[in-house]
Amino acid sequence: MSGEDLRPALALFVGLALSSGPTLAQDSPPRESTAFTLRTDQPRTVEQEALRIDLADLSIKVLPADRAIDAVAELTFTATAPVARLVVELDTLFTVSAVSVDGQPAEWTNPEGRMTVALPRPLATGETTTLRIAYAGKPRVAPNAPWDGGFVWSTAPTGEPWIATAIQGEGCDLLWPCIDSPLAEPGRVDLHITVPTGLSAPSNGRFLGAQDHGDGWTTWNWSAAHPNTYAIALNIGPYEELRADYRSRFGNTFPMQYWYLKSDDPAQAAALFAEFPKQLDFYEATVGPFPFGDEKMGVVATPHLGMEHQTINAYGNGYRLDGRGYDWLLQHELSHEWFGNQLTNANADDMWLHEGLGSYMQPLYGRWLHGDRYMQTELARLQQDLRNQFPVVSGTFKSEDEVYKGETGPGNDIYFKGALVAHSLRMLIGDAAFHRAITTLVYGRPDPAPGNFTTVYRSTPDFLRIVNEVTGGDYGWFFRGYLYNAALPDLAATREGETLTLSWTTGDGGIFPMPVEVEIDGVVQTVPMADGRGSIAVPTGAHVLIDPANKVLRRLDFIEAWRARPAER
Repeated sequence: MSGEDLRPALALFVGLALSSGPTLAQDSPPRESTAFTLRTDQPRTVEQEALRIDLADLSIKVLPADRAIDAVAELTFTATAPVARLVVELDTLFTVSAVSVDGQPAEWTNPEGRMTVALPRPLATGETTTLRIAYAGKPRVAPNAPWDGGFVWSTAPTGEPWIATAIQGEGCDLLWPCIDSPLAEPGRVDLHITVPTGLSAPSNGRFLGAQDHGDGWTTWNWSAAHPNTYAIALNIGPYEELRADYRSRFGNTFPMQYWYLKSDDPAQAAALFAEFPKQLDFYEATVGPFPFGDEKMGVVATPHLGMEHQTINAYGNGYRLDGRGYDWLLQHELSHEWFGNQLTNANADDMWLHEGLGSYMQPLYGRWLHGDRYMQTELARLQQDLRNQFPVVSGTFKSEDEVYKGETGPGNDIYFKGALVAHSLRMLIGDAAFHRAITTLVYGRPDPAPGNFTTVYRSTPDFLRIVNEVTGGDYGWFFRGYLYNAALPDLAATREGETLTLSWTTGDGGIFPMPVEVEIDGVVQTVPMADGRGSIAVPTGAHVLIDPANKVLRRLDFIEAWRARPAER
C-alpha cells in the first residue's frame, strides 16, 4: 500500500523507504481469493453469534518448495444460544479433504469462503461440539505485506526459506478456519507447526517444545490464550534466539525473546534486544502490566515490515536508526499488546482505539527518553499529515476496508489524528485522570495486576463513559467535536482595542467549550470558553500567543496552506 493507506499497526511517521527489503521468490502472479474472503470484520451470521470458540487446535505443515500448507483444524465450540449449524470462514483457495463433527463426517458447503457445516442435531445452550476440517493448498501470496496481506515466501541471505504471514487486513481465514471477526477470539489456540528440520518456527504464546520426527521434519508446539484472530502467525526461518527474563514493576517475571536471522549482525540484534526492557517499563508505567506475562514478550525478524502478532510481533525494520533514539517500529508494534491485543475494538469503526492510542505512545516515549522537545517534534509531524476528510469515528458499523482506505474512510487519520486527540485529552483532564481512564479502558479496571484481568472489547462510547466516570464531567462535546466530525475545530481570534475574543466552530456547529491558554507578554492565562466563546483583556501593543504549549488540536491556517501546495512538500 502507498503511504496514503497505512494498513494495520504501521504508523509511518516519517515515510520510511521500504525498497531495501529482501527479494521475494514469486515466479507467477498469485491466485486471488474471493472478494468475500478479502474483507474482514464483517457482520457475523446468527449462528456465529451463538457460538463461542473455546479451543482452536491447529496443525499446519508448511511446504516451502511448493509454497503450500497441509493442515488440520479442530475447533471446539460452546453454544451460547440454540444453534442448528456451524458457520466459519475459510479461503476457497484451499482444498478441503474432510469435515467432521464430533468424529462423524458432516455435509458442508463453502461457495465464497463462508463455510456452513450441518450438525447431526441442533445444539442447545451450553452444549459443546468439535468441528474438524482437513485442508491443504497454496494460500494467498501477499502482494505487498503487511498492507496487502497473505503469505510471504522469501529466502534468507543464507539461502534457507524465510516465511511469514501477515493477514490483518484480510482476516484469519487466509490461514485457518475461523469466525473472521474481532469479536470471535478463541479462548485458546494450540499450534503445531511442522517445518523442515533445521528451520525454526517461533509463534504465539508459550513454547511447548519441538519434536524432530527423524524424517526431515520437525513440529514446533505453542499455546496462546485469547489471541486476536488475525494475530495467529507463522514465522519460519534460520533463526538464532536472544532470551532474558524481564522483572516487571508489578512483581512478576516473564521471558523476552527475539528470533533474528543467523545472518544478522549480532551486535545490531543485541542492541535492538536491549531496547525490550526499556520499552516494556515505559508501557507498564504509562498503561499497566504487560498483558501476556504468563506467556512471553516475543519479537521475530520477518521479510515484511511489521505486524502486531500477539506475543510474537513481526519486525522488519532492518535495525535502521532515524534520530529518535529508539526503534520506532519495535515501539509501535509493542503498543498493540495493550491497544489491540489486550483491548480489542468492538468494530473497525473503533480502530482508532488501537492505532491512535498506540501511536500516541511514541511521542510519550520520546518524552520519557529525551524530554519535551522530542514529544513535541513527533506531535508536530503528526499534524502535518492530517487529511480531515472523514470522521475518525462514524458511529456506524464499518468493515476494515471502509476505515483504512482513505477514499472511503479516515485512513491514516486513525493513527495521526487519533494520537493528537489523545494528547489534547490528556492536556485537558490532566495526567492522573488520563492514566486512570486509559488503564480502565485497557484492563476493565483501574487497578490491574498480574492475574486479575482478562482481554476486553471496547468501543468509542465505552471510552467516553470511562472518561466521564473518572473525571466526574461530561466530555461528549470533546469526543463529538474531534472524533465524529471530519473537520478540525476552528478557533477564531479577534482583537479589538484591549480585548481579545475567542470563539470555537466545529464541523457540526455544536458547542465546544475547550478552554484555551493565552500567553500575553510572557504570562500565560486560561480563557474558560464555557459556551465555546471567551474573551480576555490584552494591553495595547502586547504580544499575544494563543495555545503556547500546543495543548489543543485545532485547524491551523499555515499547515493547510502548506498541504495545499504539494510541490513544496
